Amino acid sequence: MAELKLPTEVVSLPSKGLLYPKESPLAKGEIEMKYMTAKEEDILTNSNFIRQGVVIDKLLQSLIITPINYDDLLIGDKNAILVTSRILAFGPEYNVTINDPEEREPVETVVDLSKIQIKEVDESLLNRKNEYDFILPVSKTPIKFKLLTHGDELAINRDVEASEKTLKQGNEITARYRRIIVEVDGKRDLGTINNFVSNRLLAGDSKALRKYMADITPDLDLKFDYTSPFTGETEALRIPFGVNFFYPTE
Repeated sequence: MAELKLPTEVVSLPSKGLLYPKESPLAKGEIEMKYMTAKEEDILTNSNFIRQGVVIDKLLQSLIITPINYDDLLIGDKNAILVTSRILAFGPEYNVTINDPEEREPVETVVDLSKIQIKEVDESLLNRKNEYDFILPVSKTPIKFKLLTHGDELAINRDVEASEKTLKQGNEITARYRRIIVEVDGKRDLGTINNFVSNRLLAGDSKALRKYMADITPDLDLKFDYTSPFTGETEALRIPFGVNFFYPTE
């Protein structure tokens, strides 16, 4: 009996592959993924995956056909795969409840996921090494930083969990910067970077670095036009990815 070939789609990555080494399959700027089947529905309802907080990653790994290292995926590219997989499985209409910005009252609305566009960035600033120079404006300290991958996010989560377990307090901001910053004033050793992040990174510099990173990070423009039923005014709001993103109501 001939094997049934499932339909697939090619997903364009926001990075266009420009931040990956040339030998990486991701350098092509696109990946192939299959449509969701009952197998993936099993993944979505797997209680162990849900409890561990890995259910979405297990789902996407099952859907991606292109042979990639999933940990290498930039966060913006992962977002594109996530949104596309939802559209292919359940269509573009996403029913959400948000709090009206003015009245603070819950409002049910529908987001058309098919209208999501890739965010425009200056591609000339990107490079395959994924390292970028930046001079912190307050302290004038020169640094190099990277844009985070899925693997980096996993490492950050482990650091935060360890801090909460041993020190009884979270350290998400400093744990994140220890992954983002790869060089301080020409020095790349972890001791120098950790000391700088913990003791010398000024709040004003932190804000400026976050803004610059947001400006150059390839991603989807995850906003939609919301029209308030109370005021009639329309404004762009960030799409909330709630629990029903992959569990749409019937």
